Amino acid sequence: MGTTLDALVQDNEESLRELQDRIGYHFRDVSLLQVALVHSSFAFERLDNGRHNETLEFLGDAVLDLAVGYVLFVRFPEMREGKLTRIRSALVNEAGLARMARDLDLGRYLLLGRGEDASRGREKSSILSCAYEAVVGALFLDGGYDAALAFVRRFFEPLIDRHHDVLQAADAKSGLQEYLQEKYNEGPVYVLDAEEGPAHARIFSVSVHFHDRLLGSGRASSKKEAEQQAARAALEKMRQEQAGGD
Repeated sequence: MGTTLDALVQDNEESLRELQDRIGYHFRDVSLLQVALVHSSFAFERLDNGRHNETLEFLGDAVLDLAVGYVLFVRFPEMREGKLTRIRSALVNEAGLARMARDLDLGRYLLLGRGEDASRGREKSSILSCAYEAVVGALFLDGGYDAALAFVRRFFEPLIDRHHDVLQAADAKSGLQEYLQEKYNEGPVYVLDAEEGPAHARIFSVSVHFHDRLLGSGRASSKKEAEQQAARAALEKMRQEQAGGD
């Protein structure tokens, strides 16, 4: 026989209060927070109604996009739409949200099925990022947009302040593509110059070109990262040239 949501809230009263302190918000309806912590594997094994956090995750994803977008819009009012979108994408993704969840120690509060728990589900980025979004969805339902925005500001603004230069360059390939497309109506060409090392420790060398001109080079353990390095080098080169021409 399964348990009920009300019983879970009673059983986890102390840990739910502790998590609310960490979040910096106290729920009027704490069952919303409890649902945000219920993984589908636990719901199917233990809950009578099978309710879990995936619909809250769906809502939280939309709320995060809006709230982070608003924070970036206010912080960088002169920045162009494409760059704002890239910074938001660098913040609101599985890896970034999983880091946020780990900072809250969210994994400790999750309710997982036996198999998921045994396979270290509390440490999986996919589960942690989904739970983080579900918590945002629960915040929105309980306290409205203002509560969700306050949460986003508390945890995202320090990150933006510390790393905004890195965030702006997080997707250098898109930035380079956008710049050249806008200026010349053409994009760059990436060339794989070399692959070195054994199969388990491959090193890729990539260069990026526009027409016959070498714009930048990169070298990394994945082709994708080598391309990003090359694009970053190209953007930096063009910035220096532009500054020198002013």
